[in-house]
Amino acid sequence: MTNPTASFEDDLALALRMADAADAISESRFRSANLEISTKPDATHVTDADLAVERALREILAEERPDDGILGEEYGTEGPTTRQWIIDPIDGTANFLRGVPNWATLISLAVDGVPVVGVASAPAFRKRWWAATGSGAWLAEDGAEPRQLHVSGVQKLEDASLSFQSIAQWDEAGYLDQLIRLSRDVWRDRAYGDMWSYGLLAEGLIDIVAELDVKEYDIAPFVILVREAGGRFTAINGEDSIAARSSLATNGILHEQVLRNLER
Repeated sequence: MTNPTASFEDDLALALRMADAADAISESRFRSANLEISTKPDATHVTDADLAVERALREILAEERPDDGILGEEYGTEGPTTRQWIIDPIDGTANFLRGVPNWATLISLAVDGVPVVGVASAPAFRKRWWAATGSGAWLAEDGAEPRQLHVSGVQKLEDASLSFQSIAQWDEAGYLDQLIRLSRDVWRDRAYGDMWSYGLLAEGLIDIVAELDVKEYDIAPFVILVREAGGRFTAINGEDSIAARSSLATNGILHEQVLRNLER
């Protein structure tokens, strides 16, 4: 169990410095004519920018937090899991390699499997979201002063805006009927995709985000971001674990309604 009174200010400051280092690398490679792209065993793509960012962040952690563990998308797991840094060097690689600006570096610290610090830095959007336990959720964009975030107050599904990832992923997971049912009950549905959906939710601009086939590094920073913004974050079956391979983030008010809607 994490200590609810613990302060993670130093860890958050480190995560923000790590995001600065990541942005310097990823921005220099975004829309580069000589971007190197290869295919991983799972048939997903990886670029030289993904690899360079994760290597840089691991080097920083080796210097600053040598006793902590690391889980990264590209180079796997090392060290303990009691305090574990979770890294997705470029969330949205498919967007990155096509020149679409919807991508970010995701950095999180989890204590005993519970995210307590999270940063999502999206330099092509000129936006950065962050949160730490007890410190609120924040957004800095386009050079403006950071502002604290709060989820929406929407109370009915018929008034809610939903972001749902992709139809293909829901179909492959056997949840297409549930997705269609939910889409008929909400006011509006869109697939904003990847990190942007969770940022919009924390900002109070949409009300529900649901995804399938997600890994810890895809969602860890958003768990703490959404919760510190006043929302709720679980798997689509209600399980409270970043390892459940699905995610449901809402403004909190709508959470139980959506869980019932997604039941098989």
